[in-house]
Order: sequence, then C-alpha cells, then structure tokens
Amino acid sequence: MYFRNFNNFFYDFQIGGERVITRVKDITKNVRLRTEILSNVTLYDEYDIKDGDTPEIIAEKYYGSPEYHWIVMLCNDRYDWLADFPMTTPALSSYVTQKYGSGNEYATHHYVDNNGFEVDADNAEATSVSNYAYEDTQNETRRRIKLISPSLLAKILRNFEDII
Repeated sequence: MYFRNFNNFFYDFQIGGERVITRVKDITKNVRLRTEILSNVTLYDEYDIKDGDTPEIIAEKYYGSPEYHWIVMLCNDRYDWLADFPMTTPALSSYVTQKYGSGNEYATHHYVDNNGFEVDADNAEATSVSNYAYEDTQNETRRRIKLISPSLLAKILRNFEDII
C-alpha cells in the first residue's frame, strides 16, 4: 500500500551488456508524518513490541490491516524493521555470542555507579555490566513505540495521498 500511489518512471539499465528500459517506482519521495501529530500526546498510544511482532502484525492488531505497516514505521522514524525493532531473546543471545565471541557473553562490558553512570573499575561504587546485559538494555530501548490513534487513520491516509 505504501508505494501504491508513488509515481512510476522509466529507467535505463545495462544488464549483461544489453540496454533494458524498465518502469520503476519513484522511491525518492521523502514522506514523514507531521511533527505536530507526534508531539501531541493525546493523538497516539504507546505500545511495547512483543517478541515476534513485525510492523505488519502490529498494524493488523491496532489498525485492522497489515497494509498499514508503513504507518507504524513512519510515526516512529524506523525504516528497517530488522535493525530498528528489538531482537527476540534467542536472536539477542546469538547476536551477543557473535559480537563478543563464545564464552565472552557475560564478560564485563563496562562499570556503572549507583546512579547508573559509567565509571572506572576502581570507583568505590563500581558495578560491572556484562556484554549481554549491555546489549539487552540497548535492545530494550527499541521496544516502546508510538501508534497513531486509529481515529486519525483516515486523515493520515488523505495527507499521504496529497503528498504523493
């Protein structure tokens, strides 16, 4: 649905030394939701992404159709659901092992004090934070998203069509 209203144009490709002209979508349009909508707390709800949720699943749950996945992504300034959404627990475990090496998952990543500020290891209040705990915290920052109120869906769709 997102690209349906985008204009088409013809593009000249060289494929295997042969000239091929193909019709393609003009994806150079830069569409963003109005910041005044996102800044008004009464117009959206917060949602905590659950393991296995994709933009399509969230759109189906919240808007009644997976075709509105792009609204979920745009209103959160997220453009790559694999990189911008939290990893599942098994995926996070694999990621930490791959990044830090087998056996180093729970090695010390850094130290924090009682207020959560990063400190040197010799600080009297220093508490170690493991590689896994650090990556889990980073992963959790991607869990909470904003969802535009379903009552505004028609207005957003009209605005989107006006832009395109």
